[in-house]
Amino acid sequence: MASNRGVVYLGPGKVEVQSIDFPKMRAPDGKEIMHGVVLKIVATNICGSDQHMVRGRTTAAAGLVLGHEITGEVIEKGADVETVAIGDLVTVPFNVACGRCRTCREQQTGICLNVNPSRAGGAYGYVDMGGWVGGQADYVMVPYADFNLLRFPDKAQAMAKIRDLTMLSDILPTGFHGAVSADVGVGSTVYIAGAGPVGLAAAASAQILGAAVVLIGDMNPERLAHAKSVGFEPVDLTKSDRLEELIEQILGVPEVDASIDAVGFEARGHGTQHTEEAPATVLNALMTITRAGGAIGIPGLYVTEDPGSADKAAQQGNLRMRFGLGWAKSHRLATGQTPVLRYNRQLMQAILHDRLPIAKIVNATVITLDRAPDGYQQFDKGVAKKFVIDPHGAVKAAA
Repeated sequence: MASNRGVVYLGPGKVEVQSIDFPKMRAPDGKEIMHGVVLKIVATNICGSDQHMVRGRTTAAAGLVLGHEITGEVIEKGADVETVAIGDLVTVPFNVACGRCRTCREQQTGICLNVNPSRAGGAYGYVDMGGWVGGQADYVMVPYADFNLLRFPDKAQAMAKIRDLTMLSDILPTGFHGAVSADVGVGSTVYIAGAGPVGLAAAASAQILGAAVVLIGDMNPERLAHAKSVGFEPVDLTKSDRLEELIEQILGVPEVDASIDAVGFEARGHGTQHTEEAPATVLNALMTITRAGGAIGIPGLYVTEDPGSADKAAQQGNLRMRFGLGWAKSHRLATGQTPVLRYNRQLMQAILHDRLPIAKIVNATVITLDRAPDGYQQFDKGVAKKFVIDPHGAVKAAA
C-alpha cells in the first residue's frame, strides 16, 4: 500500500506536513462504504476558508487534515461506483453530498442532509463539516463518487489547463454563485468586496455574465495592483470611511446595481478604521451602495462561532447589521455554501474553450506539498497569489 502525507492543523498559526493514513472506503463514523473512490491528488489548493481555521478563528481541533479544493486521478473505486473509471481525471466539489436527499435533489448540495450528523452540509477537511478527511495530501477518499465527481472529457486537454481547472473545486463556482446571486447581467455595475482569490473569481464571473464595469475593493495595495492588472477597477478602502464616496468618484453615482461580499466574518473597517475588526462592516457598506431593488451575493464565509473575535457578539456568530436599511431598499441577500455541482460543468467548458483564464486572474502559484506551511504563511500576509499544491509534480510536468 502506498504511503500518504497531508497538511495537518496543529493549533493557531501552525500547520505541518505529516504522515497520515492511506484512504479507506469508510465514512467518518467508521461505516464501510462501496460508493467511494480513492484519488491520487493532481492539484489541491490553499483557500481563505482554510486560513480562518489556521488563524484560530474557528473551533477546529488540532489534528485536522486540511483541504477541500481537490482535483485528482481515480486509482481505486468501490463496488457500487458505476460511472467513474480507474484513470479518470476529475474535479471534486468541496461540498460532500449524497445526491439522494431533498436538498441534493433541489441542487442545494451545499446543505446535504445525510453527510454531517451535526448540521446540514459537509465538506472535506473542515471544522464541523462531517469529519471527512481533507485533500491537501497525496491521496484522498471521495464518497458518493457517481454523484459528486465531474470527469474531464479529454485528459491531455485537461492537464494542459490544469492550473485553471483546479479552481473548479471551489473558488470559481463560489465567485460565480456570488455574481449570479447578486443578479449580475449584461450592463450591470458591480462592486466586489475583497480582492483575494474568491473576490477575483467573482469579478471574472461578473465579466463573463456581461457586467459593464467591475469594481473591487480592498486595503491591500499588492492585491489592488493585481486586480487592476487583470482588468478590474480597484477601490482603495483606506482612502475614505464612506464607500459610497469612493464609488461615486469612479461611476459618477454613489451606487451600483449589484454587490458581492467576498470577505466574510474577518472584515475590517474602512478608511480611518481600516486596522480594526468590524465583522458587519462589509454587509452594512454593501447595503449602503447597492441600489434600491438590487441584490447582494454573500459567498464570503460567516461562522456560527468565532472564538478568536474581540467582539463578544461575533463570538456567537451575531453581527451588528443595519438590516433595516436593506429591508427599506428591498434588497435580496443570498448566503450559504456554494452548490458547486450547479455550476462546475458550465465553468469547465468556459475554461476549456478559452473563455475564462482564471489561473491568470487569481495568480495561481504552484508549490510542492512540503512547501504548504510556507504557502499558508505567505497567504496570511496577504500576497496576491492563489497557492496550488502539486503533491506528485503533475502540474509542474504539465507546464
